[in-house]
Amino acid sequence: PISSGNTAKQIMIMKDFKATALVATPSYGMYIAESIRAKGLSIDDFSLKLGMFGAESSTEGMHRQLSNILGIRSTDNYGLTEIIGPGVSGDCHLRCGLHINEDHFYPEIVNTDKNIVLNEGEEGELLFTTLTKEGMPLLRYRTKDVTSLNFEPCDCGRNFVRMNKVKGRTDDMLIIRGVNVFPSQIEAVLMAIEEIGNHYEIVVTKENFMDLLEVKVEMLDESLLDNYGKLERLRDKIRLKIREVLGLDVKVKLVEPLSLKRYEGKTQRVHDMRDKI
Repeated sequence: PISSGNTAKQIMIMKDFKATALVATPSYGMYIAESIRAKGLSIDDFSLKLGMFGAESSTEGMHRQLSNILGIRSTDNYGLTEIIGPGVSGDCHLRCGLHINEDHFYPEIVNTDKNIVLNEGEEGELLFTTLTKEGMPLLRYRTKDVTSLNFEPCDCGRNFVRMNKVKGRTDDMLIIRGVNVFPSQIEAVLMAIEEIGNHYEIVVTKENFMDLLEVKVEMLDESLLDNYGKLERLRDKIRLKIREVLGLDVKVKLVEPLSLKRYEGKTQRVHDMRDKI
């Protein structure tokens, strides 16, 4: 392990040591892929086979793109520093929910507003009780992650309970004009549109006492900047698809490739400026 940062060194070590697995945040995996291309290298120069991505939310679209651009099997992995770090749960090869290691962690889904435990399949906040941790055992620890549980045995042969992909965090949820918005909902829309890149930002402001939501997203083809008609059609397409999911009109700003800030740790997607105006 060489921690985060110094991407050039990361790429050199991956190539020289013929690393077969990459453990990182999904956004940093994307950044590594961009950096490999920028160096004039091909992913065929590497030995990567598996990606284990976590520490920030990611959609199925994001994992498909990671699989394609890195030539790997991309998996979702879940953990919390307070519990153990990585290793609380993870995908099997079927990618139909993250298997929780129940011999170490007891999960519950709770409606924290009503303080009641929810049934299988109901969506709420995920809580964990540690079963084998000795130094700092935790009882019903609130993760702030929103998901649901599936107790059906998996076709892969495992019978541990599965947690569905985390929809978002209770502290990440934005309330825009009375509508609950998770950044993952916007990402799912963007990842399905071929003309745009993988990096985006969400900016929330207030004007005349009304919340405004703007989505900045990079284009793949910079030449579109010179074609106003295509630019407008692409912007309208993105805005319409987001409105279908959120039920809200948002502003969409298309920006040049590689113009949004990259992060070597957890990516900051949301910039809520309402308290700063």
